[in-house]
Amino acid sequence: MNYMFILIATFKIIKTKITKLQEAMGVPTSHSTKRITQPIFKVKEDASLTDSNERTLIRRRILMDSNNNDTCSFSLPYDSWMVKHPSALHSFDRLMNSAMGKRIIVFLDYDGTLSPIVNDPDRAFMSDEMRAAVREVATYFPTAIISGRSREKVKDFVKLNNLYYAGSHGMDIMAPLMAIGSSNAKHCDMNLNTKGNGVPFQPAKKFLPAIQQIVRRLENEVKDIKGARVEDNGFCLSVHFRQVQEQDYGVLEKKVKCVLEENPQFRLTEGKKVLEIRPSIEWNKGNAVEYFLDTLGLNSSTNILPLYIGDDRTDEDAFKVIKRRGQGYPILVSSIPRETNAFYSLRDPSEVLIFLTKLAKWMKSSSIPKPCP
Repeated sequence: MNYMFILIATFKIIKTKITKLQEAMGVPTSHSTKRITQPIFKVKEDASLTDSNERTLIRRRILMDSNNNDTCSFSLPYDSWMVKHPSALHSFDRLMNSAMGKRIIVFLDYDGTLSPIVNDPDRAFMSDEMRAAVREVATYFPTAIISGRSREKVKDFVKLNNLYYAGSHGMDIMAPLMAIGSSNAKHCDMNLNTKGNGVPFQPAKKFLPAIQQIVRRLENEVKDIKGARVEDNGFCLSVHFRQVQEQDYGVLEKKVKCVLEENPQFRLTEGKKVLEIRPSIEWNKGNAVEYFLDTLGLNSSTNILPLYIGDDRTDEDAFKVIKRRGQGYPILVSSIPRETNAFYSLRDPSEVLIFLTKLAKWMKSSSIPKPCP
């Protein structure tokens, strides 16, 4: 009996030490796969969370977690994944320490990052709080939204003028009004017209007539599949099937591939409950990141720190670019473990909101001079 008591006590001590080590590393801990009742963020114990707005956001996040068993059920696989891709919130101070003396550039996806994933793509609205956070971040750092949506549509969702937009997975870019010190003269030519006004950079412009034909053909092909929807994103198109009955998935995919076979200059990719048709050119969100850095005059700079936050497979192209450059931090938005090139993670848009709020607050309270626009 004494032996069993000593064994149990030893096990508890070891478990406690492992938990403390995980917390020190910024890794969320999990004692079981049951619902966690203790909040992840202990507001009273964190001296850095002195801003009332930030505390409100975190309390709201805790309340969401307590009312959502799926969100609160941290499984061991997710915890193991978090060791390799730790929370950008828990690691915030470490990230900002490495940013001291460097120029931060912020890149953001839209759907699933700034807004929740919803059944109706036309109702993927961002909250007023998120809009305010993005607006404030953009006052301190060059900020661009790179989305698979059309550039006009994503700008209509965001409703902000103090940042840059790229639609169609980077194939429709409205870059800075002036190409500041660009190392590539052709970007200057494409970026400025004779009056000095910004004009879009559209590397897939020659495909527009064919895209419009494909849109009309697909709309006709899928009209009898309940819940299927074709979205024209300008230089690419999406076939949404989030509201399609599972037994109709195969039929829908067959129809889309049939149309694609007649247009070999296009390729098919798959996102979250969406099939996407894009021109077969070497251009993606990673190229868009490099383009923005170039037109900002920062592509060859060794003193920058790009942050890219996104949740989609297409964001992996941007993650790879940042990883290859050896500068900055790609951050994946995901509540489940998955293969990624990201260094850090955030669970969902509510954590993105907290991160952006902390970023703006850090810059506002920092002694680093505000960068020129």
